[in-house]
Order: sequence, then C-alpha cells, then structure tokens
Amino acid sequence: MTSAEAANHYFKKAARIMDVGERIETLLATPLRELKVQVSIELDNGEIRTFSGYRIQHDNARGPMKGGLRFHPEVDGDETLGLASLMTWKTAVVNLPYGGAKGGIQVDPGKLSLKELERLTRKFVDQLHDVIGPTRDIPAPDMNTNPQVMAWIMDQYSKYHGHSPAVVTGKPLELYGSRGREAATGRGLLFVAREILRDVGMGVKGTRFAIQGFGNVGSHAARLLAEDGGVVVAVSDVHGGIQSARGLDVPALFEHVRRSGSVKGFPGGTPCRGEDVLVADCDVLVPAALGGVITRQVAADVRARIVLEGANAPCTPEADEVFEKKGVLVVPDILANAGGVTVSYFEWVQNLQHVTWEEERVNGELERVMKEAYEKVGQISRSRKLPLRTSAYVLAIGRVGKATVLRGI
Repeated sequence: MTSAEAANHYFKKAARIMDVGERIETLLATPLRELKVQVSIELDNGEIRTFSGYRIQHDNARGPMKGGLRFHPEVDGDETLGLASLMTWKTAVVNLPYGGAKGGIQVDPGKLSLKELERLTRKFVDQLHDVIGPTRDIPAPDMNTNPQVMAWIMDQYSKYHGHSPAVVTGKPLELYGSRGREAATGRGLLFVAREILRDVGMGVKGTRFAIQGFGNVGSHAARLLAEDGGVVVAVSDVHGGIQSARGLDVPALFEHVRRSGSVKGFPGGTPCRGEDVLVADCDVLVPAALGGVITRQVAADVRARIVLEGANAPCTPEADEVFEKKGVLVVPDILANAGGVTVSYFEWVQNLQHVTWEEERVNGELERVMKEAYEKVGQISRSRKLPLRTSAYVLAIGRVGKATVLRGI
C-alpha cells in the first residue's frame, strides 16, 4: 500500500462510518492542486544538476493551506499527496483555521554544500511563489529542513511580494520565528501522553518510553518526558540504537549526541539495532522518524501498551489491525504530533499581527489546544466505540465537510 493509499484508507473508513455519501467522499479526498517542478542549479564545481520538486495543496475549505517541506531522496508525488491529506485532517482535529498541503525536493541534502542548498531552495521558491503565500499556502520545516531553509524561503518570496514573514513558519527567532516552535511537536506529544496515561490509570512518572528517532521530534519528546518523570529505556537514530532497562540519562545522552552527532556509542546503555527499539520492553512506544516503519510483522512483536505516533504515518493499516486485536492503544499522528503545526499557527498569527508572544504563553496555548483536541477525539471514541484514529478522522471530516458545504460546492 502506497503512502497516499494508506492515508486514503483511514479517510474512507471514517467517511463510510459517517455515511457522507460517495460524492462528498470523492470531493473531500481529491486534492485542490498538484504541482511538480524541475529545479536546476549550478553546483559548486560548475556541474548542472536538476532536482524534482513537489507541492501538493489538498484542501482550503477551512483556511489557507499548511504543511511542511522536506528534502529527502525518496520524496515523490505519492508520498507528498498522502502527507498533504494528513495535514488537512490534522489541522481540523486541532481546530486550526487551515487546510492541508505538503511539499519537498527529491534530494540528499547531505551531498550538497550549504551554498548549493541555498541555491536549490531559492530556485524552488522562484517556481512556487505565485501559489504560496500568507493567505494561500504556508510551508514549514519538515525532514531535513530547518529554520535556515525557512529564512531563505521568506527572503526569496519577499523579493517578489514585499516583506512577508508570514509566508513560512519555523523561522529563526531573529527573523520573526516563534518562541517554543522548535520543541513544539515533542511538547505536544508530552501533553497527549499525560492525557492518555491518565485515562488508563497511569501517569508519565515511572512510565517506560521507547523512542524510535532522535531528531527534532524524538529528542525533545525524550527530554520533556524525562523531565516529567518518564523513564526513557531505548532510543535510536539512523546510525543505531541504545537501551537500558533502568532508564537512560537523557541529559547525558543529549550531550553525547551534541558531541558525536549520534546516539551510537553512548556509554550509558547497551547498543542495539535501530529497529530493536520498536519492539523494546516498554509501556509507550513513540515512533518519531519515518513513515511506514511499523508493519504487520513488526506490530506483532511490539510489547508496548500504547503507541504514540510522533512521525507522520509510522504505522501501516495492516499494523493497526494487529494492534486492535492485541488491545494496543494507538494515538494517531493527526492528533499526537499536531503540536508542531499548532505552534506554527501561533507563529503565523504573531507575524500577521506584528507581535511577539512569550514562550510561557505559547506553551500554555499549546497545552490548551492539545487537551481540547484529545478530549473531543476521546468523546467520539467512547460514544461510538471506535479506535482513536478513526475517531480523529470522524472529527476532522465533520469539520472539513461542514466548511465545504457551507462555502458552497
């Protein structure tokens, strides 16, 4: 099953439970615009290289479209479409006035110099600037992009349209970024973890967490969960994993990663393969790296009671079926990792109003949004006896569908 097929699978399942009808189902599933461009740049050695770039705008019924921009060798139209549709449902679950979009460039950024990456980003904006903007489509960081890339996008877009800090979010603080944005997705995971654990009679303190992926999302989640009393028993990144039944010293691990660039070789635990973290002995598994890593086979071996999706689409539909039979609670990506887009919304609001919020306000507003969204999804789950993922889609489809009909078809 492709990325787009997997995203559509969950949508169709919820849409048919809601009985929205075939015509509305087709309308809501069909993307507004699919754009593919060829981006040619001159490398530092004088060679000319061409890269494929994508921006898929899925839905704008509830507001301008919002979604990340990733630089990765496996970026393609199918993956981008699946992720764009996820953003439509994610923004609706947390009730942000946005629709969904996603984009990327098919490139290995590790093989380009900083100057080459800048040229590539700016040339990409040259081809996209007339279909993005503060009231149209607002990109944000995603895999292998960061505040510096967002700064280049803002600057290049502003050359065409005048000073426009609200065209992207996730910018550096010095260029109108928001306090709290870097840790927002991980902090949102913490807030949702508190809610789901309370509902099952537990708490973060003393609960054992395994975190697959130690990038921006996973590392901040590990830090914040540990500060809340959680026991992080295993982590991994692209180079390998480390585990300890007694719990890892997360501050020391951060320092090790800062020095070495990887969790590999951390002396405070036992080395393991990255994939071993997915089946570690823990209470809560947080897949926070690539999509599609938890297949039917992996799900059968997962020992966690709760799966908290920090990545986009880490579980396949087949894995979901296994978890449902095993009684494993899955908190879906469109709820669990919505902290990032929520604080991106706060950044956009600050840019439009030309104000700056203190981090305490950002974090407080984020907690409110995440708790309200969890409660809404939980109410649907309890009243209709549905899994949390299906319940989240029911909530999102209801909001997007109503907006679509009210605006007129």
